[in-house]
Amino acid sequence: MRVSLHPGVTLTPIDEVAVLLDERTGRYRQLNATATLVLRSLLAGHGPAGAARELVRTHPDATPTAEADIAALVEQLRAANLIVETADGEQAR
Repeated sequence: MRVSLHPGVTLTPIDEVAVLLDERTGRYRQLNATATLVLRSLLAGHGPAGAARELVRTHPDATPTAEADIAALVEQLRAANLIVETADGEQAR
């Protein structure tokens, strides 16, 4: 699975955290440092498993719940229509 920002959504890093702006609605969503790390990893093409490895590398205490936490974040971003998911090799529409 590859993740990209929905057209019209911008990611603005602010130190270790970030803000997502949905230009279609004018709404902002602030991401904490952990969510920012995971989203950046996903946007870099590492997929959920790669994002989980990065999360555990930087936060070893996240090991038991890393995959579930990433799935929950992806679901929240998907539900808010902020990301587009495509199968590997498939182009986003």
